Amino acid sequence: MARKQLPQWAKTALELGPVIGFFVAYLWVKEDVFTVRGTDYEGFIIVTAAFIPVILASMGVLWWLTGHISRMQIVTAVLVVVFGGLTVWLNDDRFIKMKPTMVYALLGGVLAIGLLRGQSYLRVVMGELLPMEQEGWMILTRRMTAFFFFLAAANEAVWRTQSTEVWVYFETFVLTGALFFFFIAQSGLIQKYSTAEEE
Repeated sequence: MARKQLPQWAKTALELGPVIGFFVAYLWVKEDVFTVRGTDYEGFIIVTAAFIPVILASMGVLWWLTGHISRMQIVTAVLVVVFGGLTVWLNDDRFIKMKPTMVYALLGGVLAIGLLRGQSYLRVVMGELLPMEQEGWMILTRRMTAFFFFLAAANEAVWRTQSTEVWVYFETFVLTGALFFFFIAQSGLIQKYSTAEEE
């Protein structure tokens, strides 16, 4: 299927919609306990169960509209299904809380492997969006690698020491906001090494 252009607001809505929906649904049922076939499930577990098909449906719509899904989106969906499924199956909220750790550690690990080989895998993914000199890509990749490992460690620290409600706020707003502000902070680097005018 050929790729199609999708308005940025629509792409953002499809990517962040399930996350915001998870947060709102959690706030709605966080104090409730649901009994299913004789087993009691907290609201967080039920919301996690609902989140899995929602994020898969969101990705399906994104693929249908654009004809493309990034590898990272596929990996994220697989981790959501695996860790979310374990959360529901074992009635244990620790598994879904580990998911961001796995995502960021995986991203950091992939970028680190590229750096060890003297390459910027980040450039392979984002080269069309941010035309830069090789040196700029290497600097950005090193920063991004360290940042992803930092986010993985931060998620581990929060879910292991804080309540489920604190973690939900952290995962929804802090991790998402941290990524946004990280890229804003790289604007000077991107401008310095940009080759957009040359191209």
